[in-house]
Amino acid sequence: MNSRSSCCRGRQAPATEICSCRFRFWFAACIALWALPAFAGGSAPPWMHALVAAPVPAHDEKADAALMYSETNVTVLSADKIRTHVREAYKILRPEGRQHGIVVVYFNPERKLKSLHAWCIPEQGKDFEVSDKEAVEASPPGFELMQDVKAKILRIPAPEVGNIVGYEYEVEERPFFLQDIWEFQGTDPVGESRYSLELPPGWEYKTSWLNYPELKPTPGGNNQWQWAVTDVKRLREEPDMPPFAGVRAEMIVTFFPPGGSPKTDVSDWRSMGQWYWSLAGNRADASPQIQAEVAALTAGKSDLLQKMQALAQFVQHDIRYVAIELGIGGYQPHPAADVFSNRYGDCKDKATLMRSMLKEIGVDSYLVVINARRGSVTGNMPPHDGFNHVITAIRLPSGVNDPSLVAVMQEPKLGRLLFFDPTNELIPFGQIGGYLQANYGLLVTPEAGELVELPQQPPSMNGIDRTGKLTLDTTGALKGEVKETRLGERASSERWQLRTVTRDQDRIKPIEDLLAGSLASFQITRASLINLHENGLPFGFDYSFQADGYAKKAGNLLLVRPRVIGDKGSGILETKDPRLFPIEFDGPVLDKDSFEISLPAGYVVDDLPPPVDVDDGFASYHSKTVVNGNAIDYTRTFEIKELNVPVSKADELRKFYRIIASDERNTAVLKPSP
Repeated sequence: MNSRSSCCRGRQAPATEICSCRFRFWFAACIALWALPAFAGGSAPPWMHALVAAPVPAHDEKADAALMYSETNVTVLSADKIRTHVREAYKILRPEGRQHGIVVVYFNPERKLKSLHAWCIPEQGKDFEVSDKEAVEASPPGFELMQDVKAKILRIPAPEVGNIVGYEYEVEERPFFLQDIWEFQGTDPVGESRYSLELPPGWEYKTSWLNYPELKPTPGGNNQWQWAVTDVKRLREEPDMPPFAGVRAEMIVTFFPPGGSPKTDVSDWRSMGQWYWSLAGNRADASPQIQAEVAALTAGKSDLLQKMQALAQFVQHDIRYVAIELGIGGYQPHPAADVFSNRYGDCKDKATLMRSMLKEIGVDSYLVVINARRGSVTGNMPPHDGFNHVITAIRLPSGVNDPSLVAVMQEPKLGRLLFFDPTNELIPFGQIGGYLQANYGLLVTPEAGELVELPQQPPSMNGIDRTGKLTLDTTGALKGEVKETRLGERASSERWQLRTVTRDQDRIKPIEDLLAGSLASFQITRASLINLHENGLPFGFDYSFQADGYAKKAGNLLLVRPRVIGDKGSGILETKDPRLFPIEFDGPVLDKDSFEISLPAGYVVDDLPPPVDVDDGFASYHSKTVVNGNAIDYTRTFEIKELNVPVSKADELRKFYRIIASDERNTAVLKPSP
């Protein structure tokens, strides 16, 4: 998934996060702001000392730390106030586990941090204690220009291997949703994790379990319940795996006050959609300025599709992506009139302005709340706020039919819906990026919400068609020209990389990287770009190169590889550990290569690589090498048809990639002509 499409829609901050790879730079900068405090020598609490003699949960050699104990106590005081008390303690197993010596707790005007303490129990010596007085306050990194989320960052002393570090904190918040999520599985093994819930009299709750067998709670009296899990295995990161949000073990608990509540009812997707509509429905009202702009953009266009394309072009390119998310602004879009006048907004703002402008030409449209990482929300998940992005679903009038409109689904009540992401300025109108295809989003209408699966586009709409006409000489040098045409995200990803490049020598960097991955040495003699700024047209490279010593001599023979450039193989499954999670592809793909290599004078073909034909359902690969007059012709196709490969087919995918790798290494043998 491209970072430009990951516009994080604001949401209530998570309870706490220990330093992770993507935030280490930020943490390091924050830590540099204050000197090492004079840590108090107070003893760690009994709940932490009880862990000193406790066995470390089972783990592999790559585990950085073990979560020895975790406790989350949630007390619902009213529909407007929830108190949460958290305790956690880790044992450091490897030097990389020292990141757990940084505690981060998020807060905002709706979420008050009431207390924060942390301790370290070293293997030898006295305990260390720190409190919120030693913490620093900082704004977390993100896409937002302005936000009201802050973080308290607290350093725990001596987070060395063998030591135990722990903390506890308490927050009170005014929730947007009467729901909580207990995430008890992460990248560290868990010894014991507890979750307790206390509700006011007359309240009820409902739990849903994901990726873990359902557990019954232990009643605690006075409307209290407790759940506990032990020996939870850590999530091992794998290449191209689904996002953690889709595979981790967690419990979603929803609260129900007696007689209902003005708070969001998240008992089903329908109700959640109604809440979103209550926030966003009237924000699409058009101002006189919007009406005038629509009239100007559509002037002289009698075709409704052309009018829609003109509006889409404007919202994609003339409205800058800028996020200002304060309070409920993490969920509620700004009025379309403000977005238009300011000429900026985040994903939900741009989608709302698009809806407003479409309404002026008589076209209905709706918001779709979605997660930009496919697999974070799936069709069998219970209702919960697992989204971070907003796009538009356009209700196509009956007369609008065009082959360019492919991101279309048939909705039983609304008819044909075209999905469009106004935030992604590089995907043409009528298409969606791979991160949205076969992804689940919440369709928000005036009547209700509906979890829908977005369409998957044909592989032929995303790919590279590469053609090379090359000549080999008797020294083994190869030279010639290559032209490649890119469609879909194969095109938009290159345009994104080159969007700010101005020097010609820098613009050929993608060509250099491609050649360097396949050739030991080369020299680019000519290069140009095709349709760099025309998003509606295929993007491409047109270049010539020379590679000395490409063909290898073996006595009086020449060994030449017909597959000149481009790698389709992958080693992601070549590991000693068995695959645990499905393989997620970025999107459907159809790549084609065709290389014609003219033979050097005085040589003929003695042997050719065999053809390859493999089709495993989820992907296919076909290649063929033939003699065509005084040349070798090599052609191949590589196609990804399904975006999710289950673990049960991992061995098939591994074999598939091995076949490709073997074909890419194969050589043709040339011998002197008689």
